[in-house]
Amino acid sequence: MKMFHVVQYRPLGLIAQNCLSSMCLKLMVSRPVAFAQLWKSWFSSHSLVGNKNIILMGPPGAGKTTIGRIVGQKLDCPVIDIDDDVLEKTWNMTVSEKLQDVGNEQFLEEEGKALLKFSASGSVISLTGSNPMHAAGMQHMKKNGIIVYLDVPTAVIMSRLKSMKVDRIVGQSPGISLKDILQFRKQFYKRWYDIRVLYGGDVAPEAVAEKVLDAVKRYENSEVETFISTRSSRSGRSMEKDSHKYFSDVVIEGLAPDGGLFVPERGLPKFTAGEWQSLIEATYIERAQVILERCIHPADIPASKLAEIIGTAYGENFTCSKIAPVRHLAGNQFLLELFHGPTASFKDFALQIVPHIFAYCIPRSCNYLVLVATSGDTGSAVLDGFSRLHDTDKQRIAVMNFFPEDGVSPIQKSQMIGCQKENAWSVGVKSDFDFCQTAIKQIFTNSDYTGFLTVEYGTALAAANSINWSRLLPQIVYHASAYLDLVHQGIIPFGSPVDVCIPTGNFGNILAALYAKRMGIPIRKCICASNENNVLTDFIRTGVYDLRGRKLIPTFSPAVDILKSSNLERYLHLIANEDGQLVTQLYNQLENQGHFQLRKDLLEKLQQDLVAGWCSEEDCLAAIHSVYSTTGYILDTHTAVAKVVADRLQDRTCPIIISSTAHYSKFAPAILRALRIAEIKQNPLSQLHLLSSYSPLPPVHWGLLETLKKKGNDDHQVCAADMSMLMSRIETLIQSHFMKAF
Repeated sequence: MKMFHVVQYRPLGLIAQNCLSSMCLKLMVSRPVAFAQLWKSWFSSHSLVGNKNIILMGPPGAGKTTIGRIVGQKLDCPVIDIDDDVLEKTWNMTVSEKLQDVGNEQFLEEEGKALLKFSASGSVISLTGSNPMHAAGMQHMKKNGIIVYLDVPTAVIMSRLKSMKVDRIVGQSPGISLKDILQFRKQFYKRWYDIRVLYGGDVAPEAVAEKVLDAVKRYENSEVETFISTRSSRSGRSMEKDSHKYFSDVVIEGLAPDGGLFVPERGLPKFTAGEWQSLIEATYIERAQVILERCIHPADIPASKLAEIIGTAYGENFTCSKIAPVRHLAGNQFLLELFHGPTASFKDFALQIVPHIFAYCIPRSCNYLVLVATSGDTGSAVLDGFSRLHDTDKQRIAVMNFFPEDGVSPIQKSQMIGCQKENAWSVGVKSDFDFCQTAIKQIFTNSDYTGFLTVEYGTALAAANSINWSRLLPQIVYHASAYLDLVHQGIIPFGSPVDVCIPTGNFGNILAALYAKRMGIPIRKCICASNENNVLTDFIRTGVYDLRGRKLIPTFSPAVDILKSSNLERYLHLIANEDGQLVTQLYNQLENQGHFQLRKDLLEKLQQDLVAGWCSEEDCLAAIHSVYSTTGYILDTHTAVAKVVADRLQDRTCPIIISSTAHYSKFAPAILRALRIAEIKQNPLSQLHLLSSYSPLPPVHWGLLETLKKKGNDDHQVCAADMSMLMSRIETLIQSHFMKAF
């Protein structure tokens, strides 16, 4: 359900009314259009927050007082500085004198008491750096205010305080450094803010004030962040203004009613170079919070709830504290390790977050069955993610995973079966991934069937594949974070380009990299790496997407054994300037004739972003053996595909980041074959123990070992490649899970 902020309008001051009247009378007569524009501009600035306060919060040295004055001037409203206008007047002494008089702990208490007695409306208020450390005082302030966190890197604050000759702040005890106390305070700032304004050290106060106003406008107006289908026409959109879709809607619905995919109508937010640079010292969780806040409106998920979700997703579920570390491989090649999550693939980055987002967004009045199709890694990640929900959420949210029964690795299959829980099931389908994915799309667009499930069982369907917009956002984070890590490690200065090479099947991961580029990360080329199912390679080179006569080839890298790449549709919509009619035409032709061809101008646009290559099975295994022989590091089969393609296509003029999308443990038979180990046992657990005996780098994945040790790892449903059979299985599951309470 959408939450809208009610804006209360303050009466105009008498002087302002008189000034406006004399100027407006002249304009009304001589230039009526100019008068209308002036009135609209003036009124919008004064009605921005109404009787609410804009409350600036941040560390000492963030510029709260100066920025507050500028914001107040722009809005023509009172400006209050808590230090000067409240504390010193209340105490009849300076803040430093009070601190010296009562000491740190008592000072915080006295400061909080002063806040509790303070009241204002329609003002810009600059807090002290220590106000957020008093809970009751901040709760009081928050009741009638929008709290804006001026988030400045600690290094910048340290430099500013040094120039101000400040070497000690409130709460800093002997033996505690200034840097430590500034870091300690961040937890309090993060607890209270509604809006974050991010900036570095070289931004003028006037520019920061504009950023504050823009952020407040966004906070107060959720109407502007709507979503459209990749297949909607511009004329159709203008006629359907009453049926806007918001982030929470697209999370729930997954697929657009016309069969297209949801995308933000105004595109993704762009970060300035300074904003990106301010995240260089940040942790992965901090980067994720900042980026996702800008992509998800607080009316859908408030910043505090988003922080809780991100902390839950990445706090303890990943084996590496860096979450997505970047490791130097050789020469100018770096590996982005995306396998440290609980199910050992890059899918964990989205699917540890998405279930919690989904549970927050859905209405409490309905049960939801999440459907997912997988070519290998998605299934176990979805099952694991949704099984970690709170018990109350698991009672109303279940997940059903369809995978090609004979089209995944033995360990992947054992993992998907082992990840089944009371609200999560796997179904093997006697077909390939493309059938599974197409079947789910057809089920979603079958309004008679979905309506029947809703009426008969009170259950709605939802999608967890990368067709769901919320799956893509967390993937943008790790591509941005990888670049920032290279800057932090001193490999490149900020602004220098990098290439990225990504093993690609459904086009979601590489699309996230393209989105990161659009948001301001200096990615030069995205290299699309395919295996022998190289339809994307041909398409990127020629502009012809041709499925005629193609049959899916099972390979050692099953996650990219895909012929119909769903997320390519989003990218085509992007480069076609949101021409939904063109996208509809292309995909209708693909569906009916098995092929389509891009116009020359669109192919040129595409080739500015993308290059592509493919890798044979022999070259994949040879790359694994070669890298292990020279470095002791084991690549998984998908990463090996990317490594081979990167070697062929990179020009070595800049670093290249290769996405290591899965842990090699998931593909033990292929790895053992690549390493030329003669004895390959059939039991997946035995295979992992054999690999572990070689003391590989990185070690065998702990989560896989634990899952494979579970009993009953062959207990799952198998279904024929028949739509009516799949629909029957769905109905049976709904009856067994959601109806048992009745």
